[in-house]
Amino acid sequence: MRYLLLAIGWLSVALGVVGIFLPLLPTTPFLLLAAACFARSSPRFHHWLVHHPKLGPWIHGYLSGEGIPLKAKVYAIALMWASIGLSCYLVPLPWARAFMLASALLVSLHILKQKTLPPRA
Repeated sequence: MRYLLLAIGWLSVALGVVGIFLPLLPTTPFLLLAAACFARSSPRFHHWLVHHPKLGPWIHGYLSGEGIPLKAKVYAIALMWASIGLSCYLVPLPWARAFMLASALLVSLHILKQKTLPPRA
């Protein structure tokens, strides 16, 4: 299980880094997934990611409980609903559509419940 978590963690770091440069690929969710995987598999890699000078600031506010930037909230919710909408259009099964919509609603509520970081000066 440890190696699976490490592999998912490093894949998530790679996707997060690519997301910094590609506007359609979100960075923060992948880095949060990597942090969660590393927290359960490698304290050394978790510490490296959270304290990394370029990647750490993307996830620091969420992990410390300070909040999420408004731009990140809007971006995450908009992309999630766009992808869920496309998936619902492509998937003809009503139960699958219901599951996707319920998941998107719950994730949206979770994101909206998080504190919002004030804009940086």
